[in-house]
This record gives sequence, C-alpha cells and structure tokens, in this order.
Amino acid sequence: MECLLGAGVKRQLKSGTGRALDNLKIFMDEKDSWLFGHLGYDLKNEIEQLSSGHPDGVQFPELFFFEPEIIIRLTTREMTIEGDDAGEIFQAIGKSFSRSLHTPVTNIRQRFSRDEYITVIQQLQQRILRGDCYEINFCQEFFADDADIDPVIIYKRLSTVSPNPFSALYRVHDQWLISASPERFLKKQGTHILSQPIKGTSKRVLNNEEKDKHHKEELQHSAKDRSENVMVVDLVRNDLARVCKKGTVQVDELYGIYSFPQVHQMISTVSGELDGTKSFYDIIKATFPMGSMTGAPKKRVMELIEKYERTKRGLFSGAVGYISPGGDFDFNVVIRSILYNAATKYLSFQAGSGITFYSDPEKEWDECLLKSGAIKKVLEEKSDEIKDNSE
Repeated sequence: MECLLGAGVKRQLKSGTGRALDNLKIFMDEKDSWLFGHLGYDLKNEIEQLSSGHPDGVQFPELFFFEPEIIIRLTTREMTIEGDDAGEIFQAIGKSFSRSLHTPVTNIRQRFSRDEYITVIQQLQQRILRGDCYEINFCQEFFADDADIDPVIIYKRLSTVSPNPFSALYRVHDQWLISASPERFLKKQGTHILSQPIKGTSKRVLNNEEKDKHHKEELQHSAKDRSENVMVVDLVRNDLARVCKKGTVQVDELYGIYSFPQVHQMISTVSGELDGTKSFYDIIKATFPMGSMTGAPKKRVMELIEKYERTKRGLFSGAVGYISPGGDFDFNVVIRSILYNAATKYLSFQAGSGITFYSDPEKEWDECLLKSGAIKKVLEEKSDEIKDNSE
C-alpha cells in the first residue's frame, strides 16, 4: 500500500493524559473497525508518571482516534474508495490538490541561539559523564506567530522537496500536522511486529556524486553514529521483549544506510513475534515513546529532556498512524514535521539529534539546522512553484 486516507468521523476519542490509553482500550473494544489517529509524546506522563510544564503553542490533544466515514487506499496500480458518493469524493480530491498560492512565512524564530544550544549540549555531556544516561535526544523548536498558511499547499510543497515513506497530512479540528517523516515507529502484521529506529545522519551532496558517496560511506563507518544506533537498537529490543514471545526478538538489519532527498540515514530494523495475550494497549505501554526520540535509559532521559528543552513536544516525537479491522497497525515517528494551529495561526517545527559523550556540540547544531532545512525552504520560498531538491 502506497497511501491510506481516512476522512469524516463516525465516532471519535479525544483524551488528555491520565487515563488516555485506558480510554483508548475501551474505545477499541467497543467495535472492531478502522481507526486513524495519534499518540502525543506526553503520554509518557501516564506511562512513566512524569510531567510536562513547558508551553505548547499548537495544542494537539495528547491522544485522538477516529473511525472514518471514508477510506481511500492508493497503490501504484489503483485507487479504491470505501464510502458513499465515491465519484464526488474523487472530484473533491482533485480540486483540493490543484491549489498553488502560498504566502511565505518570513518570521521564523528559534528557542535557542547557537551559543545557548552548544552550552546545553556540553551540559548534557557532563550528565553523561556522571552516569545519568548514555545517550539523549535533545531538540529545539522553530516557530512563527501569525503564520497564514494553507496546510494542503504546504503538504504538497513539502512532499515535492522532501518525499519520505512515512509522510502524513493529518487534521484534528484546528490543529494540523504536515509531516515528511522518514521513520517508522511500529508495524504489526498478524503476530509479527517490527520497529525501524533511525540514528545517524549525514548531508546529501546531490550535485556531486563522488562527495555524496563519501558522505554516505563516512556515515556507514562513523563510530559515533554506530554507538548511538546500537544503543537505541538495544533499547528497542528490550521494549519489544516485554510483549513478544521469549527468544523471538531479533535484529533484522543493523546500521543500514538509506538515502533520502536531503540526508543519508542510518536505520536498523528490530522485529519479534507477539505474545498472543498482548493487546495494542500493552504494546504501546511497553514501547512508547520510541527510543530514537528519547535515549537511554528511557525514563531518566525523559526527565532530562523536560529539564533542558524549552517547549512541550506535543505531537512532535509522538506517532501518527492507523489500526485496521483485526488489529494490525502501522505508525510513524513524528519528525521532519510542521505543526500548525489554524485558529491561533501559531506554527511550529522541531529538530534535534542524539547526544553522546563523544558528540561535537558544533556539529550537533549543524545537524539540527540540516534537519530543519527542507521545512524552512518550503515555508520561506517566495515563488508559487517550488522546485524539487534534485536540481
């Protein structure tokens, strides 16, 4: 399946932290149906009894799921539409993606200056030296007030500049997610479950094949990136072991290098066979938030993330996806994504990296800017037609 869309609402669940996952379990037990929705990062507060005190400009609910009235499935060969008035729906799709006008967003700011960011990285490295943690994912927010955007146009433009396998356009009332995520959190098919954490990034050089290959090979052999990646793999193995049959959790691929429009990424794949007694509720409680967006050990680094970051993550580093009838599911990791509140016109996107004792703070700053570059280009580009990055 290349693309899956759910629209309209037959029934829905909106919940804050406290009993959100309990409420979702009840909601799922009421009826076996398609469900689309999201898990916000701060569900950590009920899984691990933590807290979040930072401001949240976008204000997505912590958890939201809905049963759609319409399902559209798109493969490379065909489109199928489940719902009333399929012909009208098809015409509406064409109209919605024919829009092209865009007002540039020119007032994007950052929560940290370069010097402040580097100082925090150095402080985190001292935490690592003292034994508080092994690796920590540290992020900062880029934001704009009074941003007037059309989310559909922005999604179209972002998909042109940065096509990625786990992209999503998602709306809950006035809150929008415009995502170009390259990362899968969890996929379940039958009794098989897998996770594909990303740790390790290097820049593409599209106008120089030799340099691009060199960057890719540097990433493949980077001791720092391998160290980050294997720590997250170990964390994911431990998480999956809590819900899988004994002895079935395995690393299918370690240190795989995959190329995307702006970056090369180091991706590993971990899988297992589920214990038949474990529900979606059990799986999420054992694995969320994903280790690639926290670090290790998970609970301690989430406390440090709260201490050193300056904004609530909200839906960023949460997950968006679907659950099919019968209980299979697929969820991404919400990174490389724009969050937008259409009512308040507040726009936000976050970027960061995994910090280890051997990190170079200046390079971590550069990686943060690299990861946010495609989004900034899409928002700030003045022309009506944005060119793709291959040129």
